[in-house]
Amino acid sequence: MSDKSVFIEKQYLGREWIPITIRLVLAMFCFAAYFFTDERERNGDLLAIVGFVIIIISIIMGFLLHFSTRVINKSILLDGLWSTRRVKIDLNSIVKVEKGSYSRYLFNNPVYNLHTKGTIRFYAAGNDAIHLTDRDGLVYIIGSQHANEFLRAIKGEMKQA
Repeated sequence: MSDKSVFIEKQYLGREWIPITIRLVLAMFCFAAYFFTDERERNGDLLAIVGFVIIIISIIMGFLLHFSTRVINKSILLDGLWSTRRVKIDLNSIVKVEKGSYSRYLFNNPVYNLHTKGTIRFYAAGNDAIHLTDRDGLVYIIGSQHANEFLRAIKGEMKQA
């Protein structure tokens, strides 16, 4: 057993284009409202401060790691933010692996280890996902921005004896 990872992907919280757009529109609204307030209003300066705070938070979130995915030693390791537990999926118990879409919706919230209706979801950004089904019928849906490489790495690890 080697400790060399076959596949590594890091997904960041603030790099999805839809939430970035929403935050920037809110910041532009704050700056526009600040511009059109009269000079007699003291609370107008608060709008400029809120606009700058929204932009600073957006920049910080761009560097905030949501989770990392590694394929190593016939298993998938998912490490999340600070207090989340490491999830290890043993590839020996997986019976079906396929690439598919994460969700049919346009807007998806980032999730880590979300258990719903017989599925466990991991998602930060992107449209593609890897669907893993284990022997018990439990489905793991792991969102990935590099789904083809992820699928190739999983299938390569499963073929090794």
